[in-house]
Amino acid sequence: MKDAIWSAIAATLRDEIGAGHYRPGDRLPTEAALSTRFGVNRHTVRHALSSLAEAGLVHSRRGAGVFVAQRPTDYPLGRRVRFHQNVLAAGQTPSRRISRVETRPSDAGEARALRLKPGEPVHVVEGVSLADGQPVAAFRSIFPAAPFPGLPAALRETQSITRALAALGLTDYTRSETRITAQLADPVLAVALSVRPGAPVLRTVALNVDPSGRPVEHGTTWFAGERVTLTVADQP
Repeated sequence: MKDAIWSAIAATLRDEIGAGHYRPGDRLPTEAALSTRFGVNRHTVRHALSSLAEAGLVHSRRGAGVFVAQRPTDYPLGRRVRFHQNVLAAGQTPSRRISRVETRPSDAGEARALRLKPGEPVHVVEGVSLADGQPVAAFRSIFPAAPFPGLPAALRETQSITRALAALGLTDYTRSETRITAQLADPVLAVALSVRPGAPVLRTVALNVDPSGRPVEHGTTWFAGERVTLTVADQP
């Protein structure tokens, strides 16, 4: 009987989302309001909302509530890829949360990708990219420290990799290669992307170079598979 109740609540909310009563980005009523509406306890409502989240229809924001999932963001992968431009072109509002800026010795893989000697210093930048407040990607970018000694300070000021690099004199850079693989979100990545553990994720590993062909960024990005449509775009 209890299974039938939460399933019926989930079905009702699913139908209302499908009918446009709640549009992408809208916040659903609180658990208390839904409990009153359906005459059930919060545990039953929570079970219904969890099933909608597993289906990719809603997502929760800690301390803010449960929101209807946005339509998948079209994200072209081309030679010049700028997160803010891509999200704006999709009609959404871009933002970023930078959670780590650290300078440390490079490991063998980072040194090889950036054409450094192992142990040469690199800047490590990690964070989450959002569209209309919803996480769409987690990222880790590695930069050679010697050409950009002021990068950590510029990032803290601008909260934008592109603007920070421009402030340091690098006004243009292009993507020389991209590798794409599929994986499942581990618990840490699931928290960052606000998805369930085991949700599908698209991982890209890319190398950006300056106009002379010198590597300037080795980046790994984990896109929430249900929220992003990656397309390969030819760009001059």
